[in-house]
Amino acid sequence: MRLIVLDTETTGLEVNQGHRIIEIGCVELVNRRLTGNHFHRYINPQRDIDQGAIEVHGITSEFLADKPLFAQVAAEFLEFVQGAELVIHNAPFDIGFLDAELKRLDERHPGLESVCSVTDTLVMARARHPGQRNNLDALCNRYTVDNSQRDLHGALLDAEILADVYLAMTGGQTAFQLADHGPGEGDGSSHSEGIRRLSAQRPALAVPRASAEDLAAHEAQLEAIARASGGTVLWREVVRT
Repeated sequence: MRLIVLDTETTGLEVNQGHRIIEIGCVELVNRRLTGNHFHRYINPQRDIDQGAIEVHGITSEFLADKPLFAQVAAEFLEFVQGAELVIHNAPFDIGFLDAELKRLDERHPGLESVCSVTDTLVMARARHPGQRNNLDALCNRYTVDNSQRDLHGALLDAEILADVYLAMTGGQTAFQLADHGPGEGDGSSHSEGIRRLSAQRPALAVPRASAEDLAAHEAQLEAIARASGGTVLWREVVRT
């Protein structure tokens, strides 16, 4: 199960006013684990950036002057997200901008959702927490996700944070403290310590395999049980079903 958590930064809020994408950040999860694989590009929008937008993300036209155009990164981006499920907070905003960029390259392009599915975490959050604030900072506070580095918005950082929020909202990759509980110690309760990112360098768990001798001994034991029980061996019944 491959998920791509995606965020963008733009020159302004309204795609219909000709505003453009200036940053794309994506992180990959496979089987609910961050792999370390990511896509991150700054993009020259070939237009001015609204001052209000600069105050949000801190990205200026001077910084983007030598960056590639969207046309130069589009093929690489589409290859990265092909066939994945995109996880986006307020998906219509980012999808609207990405589709507009793709249609500038080819007006017949059917849109990003033709190559991948989309999950909107804002819709999920509103369903789970109706009547509450559900922006990314509020969700970080609610699910105890560290966003202390988020002084300004940034696409890659926000995608990483959203990945942690998404995991927490949908069950999480959590660590549990099984000792030193304090109150309630020994009652079987556990204490969640929040999301911990799993390194892509983490070694795979060893899976021991039964030897031929082990399998033969196991079969001999089942035969002995069958003789003693008149032919009924529950283990074999379970395996057949």
